[in-house]
Amino acid sequence: MRATTVLVRGPNRRRRRRQALLAAAVCMVLVATLVVGVLGYQLFTRDHSDPLRPADAIVVLGGEHDGREDYGLELAAQGYADTVLISDPYRPYQPSERELMNRVCDASTDTIEVICFAPQPSTTRGEAMFTQQMATARGWRSVIVVSWRYHLVRARYIFGQCSDRQVIMRGVPRSYARSPESWAYTYAYQYGGLMKATLLGCNA
Repeated sequence: MRATTVLVRGPNRRRRRRQALLAAAVCMVLVATLVVGVLGYQLFTRDHSDPLRPADAIVVLGGEHDGREDYGLELAAQGYADTVLISDPYRPYQPSERELMNRVCDASTDTIEVICFAPQPSTTRGEAMFTQQMATARGWRSVIVVSWRYHLVRARYIFGQCSDRQVIMRGVPRSYARSPESWAYTYAYQYGGLMKATLLGCNA
């Protein structure tokens, strides 16, 4: 009479299976993080500015008083456009901000027109919609858009949704010395903004 061997799947085998599944999950998370990071670097850290060329207007997007207003005015002074739209979505101001905005909003000259505006909504979409309204009213065919370097890809996408004019993107000429944590937040914010823009389109 032959003895029958019974294989029992004990706790050790179940534990090894759980460990393998956990290891696979960790690897997937690491690979996804690497892909998101590399793609984020390509999209948001690298400079996607276009070569400068004359346009009908310069549009300075809101977000941070990091020299962008003066950069837009400087481009106008260099002859790239004779109208500067400066987005002004953030009020009330701190004293230093009020002084800056009063100065740049009153910077019109005999040859340069400066228009400060409060976009509705107070987002890149609102800025693109206002730019389109102005372009339609004044017959503009092209605009230079100034913003953060890491915002250019998203801003270009939104302006492409909301405007049929040629858009020349320019990053503010400044350094971006940030911690890895800060870049991770920036990437996440820009990814979220791109997803939102895809879902909303140019609907008010």
